[in-house]
Amino acid sequence: MKQKLTKYLTDFSNFNLTRPASDTVRILEILAVVITGVGKFVFMDYLNCRLPFVIVAIVSWLLYVRYRYKKDQQVLRDWGFRKDNFKPVLKLVLPFAIVSLVSFFVIGFIQGTLNPTWHIIPLLITYPIWGTVQQFLTIGLVAGNLSTLKSIKLKKGIVILITATLFSLVHYPSLWLLIGTFILALFYGYIYLKSKNLYVLGLCHGWLGALFYYTVVNQDPFADVFLKYVH
Repeated sequence: MKQKLTKYLTDFSNFNLTRPASDTVRILEILAVVITGVGKFVFMDYLNCRLPFVIVAIVSWLLYVRYRYKKDQQVLRDWGFRKDNFKPVLKLVLPFAIVSLVSFFVIGFIQGTLNPTWHIIPLLITYPIWGTVQQFLTIGLVAGNLSTLKSIKLKKGIVILITATLFSLVHYPSLWLLIGTFILALFYGYIYLKSKNLYVLGLCHGWLGALFYYTVVNQDPFADVFLKYVH
């Protein structure tokens, strides 16, 4: 096991990261995503360091994206950071988003968990950034890499199911978040493998996620993340 890991790290350090990426790079990227997910449980759930973890995760992955981009300027487009198909992908996602919003408010009304507050405004502005990072990690790197592995040929349905399961488990122990993120990742995985655009997925993830918290989950992420540093 140690020899295999050493080989992966050696291959990664020697690989020039130009297209197409090797299976070694793809596997290491997926492993890095898994480590980030584990970090969520440690720093956000156990140590209650939500904001520092989010900042460190975003900065760390931005540095990696910058590194890959310097090696291959086409990699951003390959991942889905592109504008040319923004409108077509948005049209595909919009019906799902509308149905989701209606469902959120109906469930929230039935549960009595509708929580209108001004806190949702700054969250609607900032959460799409974190949403884009999450979509890049789970959909872009996990689904994208699993679907293009050369050594293992996986059907799209299996790739989407694996990705949705991993994305859902990261949101444990909230049952509503487990269910909601699993459904979201199933749909987003399908859209991504059909037409890659992380901007649309990240934007919708951020807005839907913010509204989901204040209607269904009955939590206030803005207060949990920001206000504790003010008081």
